[in-house]
Amino acid sequence: MSRANRTGSGRARSGAASTRTLAIDIGGTGLKASVLDTRGRMVTDRVRVPTPYPCTPKVLVKTLVDLVAPVGAYGRVSVGFPGVVRGDLIVTAPHFGNEIWRGFGLARALGAQLRAPVRLLNDAEMQGLAVIAGKGLELVVTLGTGVGTALFRDGELMPHLELAHHPVHGSRTYNQYIGDKARRKIGARRWNRRVRRVLAILQSLLNYDRIYLGGGNGRRTAFKKDRSVRLVSNDAGMLGGIALWRDKDRPSI
Repeated sequence: MSRANRTGSGRARSGAASTRTLAIDIGGTGLKASVLDTRGRMVTDRVRVPTPYPCTPKVLVKTLVDLVAPVGAYGRVSVGFPGVVRGDLIVTAPHFGNEIWRGFGLARALGAQLRAPVRLLNDAEMQGLAVIAGKGLELVVTLGTGVGTALFRDGELMPHLELAHHPVHGSRTYNQYIGDKARRKIGARRWNRRVRRVLAILQSLLNYDRIYLGGGNGRRTAFKKDRSVRLVSNDAGMLGGIALWRDKDRPSI
């Protein structure tokens, strides 16, 4: 399970800026960032650039530093990464290449460049921190380039499950079955049927009380949803960054 991590040398900032959080959402298609106040509200316009490919650690760090240059002052940084993380280290980076990313200290490298402390978490988990009610078993599913998941029980983050790479239909994984490539290939109607089928599978597997659908393709779901399903803004991937700096909410697994 991923543990949010603090690192970086820290740059002196005073007043409100010292408690503002730069939130970065790393996606397979785009990189987004904004600065949040202590209540988790955006105080700057969101900035976005396409995710570069090939996306090596060096390329990603440089792109992020350039991306956030115009956003203004902040005192700390939260980063959501599309893969498994352990503290400061990347364990898997399926969109970018596991071999070149395995063991890379992204929080430390980014903190050194931004001169601010950095905490790192899986991207679906960071999104979940912005949207969950904190009661019962809540599942977050992000539909984007791939499929991200995060599970919470009474507000506590549960061990991470990389369902995206688990077979869900024959030999096809969740990524292959309902990821963006599949949507583009089979069209909206068939893709929506698949997503609905997957939600039923997840209900049977986890018996969740509520499910939150996010990511860039969450808004493309067109089937009738029951009361347990809630669509959430794609910006939640950044808004959850404030929770990484509230010690009582900080994931500890």
